[in-house]
Amino acid sequence: MSARKGFIFACATVSAALLSAFPLNAERLVTSVSTHRVLISSNFTGTDIVLFGSIDDDKPQDKGYDLVVTVLGPNENFVTRRKERILGIWINYDSRQFLEVPSYLSVLTSRPPADLGPPEFLRRNRIGVVNHTFQQRVGTDFADVEPQDAFRSAFLRVKEREGLFNEEPQGVTFLTPTLFRATVPIPGTAPTGVYRVETMLLSEGKILAREETAVEVVKTGFEELVARAARDHGFIYGISTAFLAIMTGFLASFIFRTD
Repeated sequence: MSARKGFIFACATVSAALLSAFPLNAERLVTSVSTHRVLISSNFTGTDIVLFGSIDDDKPQDKGYDLVVTVLGPNENFVTRRKERILGIWINYDSRQFLEVPSYLSVLTSRPPADLGPPEFLRRNRIGVVNHTFQQRVGTDFADVEPQDAFRSAFLRVKEREGLFNEEPQGVTFLTPTLFRATVPIPGTAPTGVYRVETMLLSEGKILAREETAVEVVKTGFEELVARAARDHGFIYGISTAFLAIMTGFLASFIFRTD
């Protein structure tokens, strides 16, 4: 009899653990984008990608939902330099290298990030451009630094000026209490590669669900042939480019000579 009671108790314990890990009324996100591939041609000046989504709740309740959509381009290294005037000449005095940072970063939220939770919560979940992690080489160390760091601030200013970093505090619009959309701008200077689109569902300072999809930005036409040749046949591409430059200079001197 005691063995039977022990077995029943063990089953009840496992069932309770499973119910707590997977609540019956857990919200789920379903998202889709207007296109999964952006083609860059010679006249490409930028485009928009529209994200559509819905909140699937088994037991709908009167909850105040918030959404955060973060789009991250392929990682790259970046160097920020500081100039100093020495003997009347401006020179590069100091620099900071940023390692494997997003080449593109767009954060769209249903409300201003500051209204979505306390600062520590925002930093921990990288909500907002300023709260994202940008690993840097500081001497022999590799780490992110405080948001007020001069090199970090300069890095963000450069990326924002190029249109590659942006933040839209009301970039996510609810069409109904459970349906939403967001428009992600892809500038003409966007680098090629795979872009991750992460969507987070929040309520009362807690993350309820996450969903991720991807968009690929690729070159097409003649630009694609040139890029592929430079990537796959670097030596031949370099020789061909040098030969073309020499022939262009020779032809120009022949046409415009005055004698």
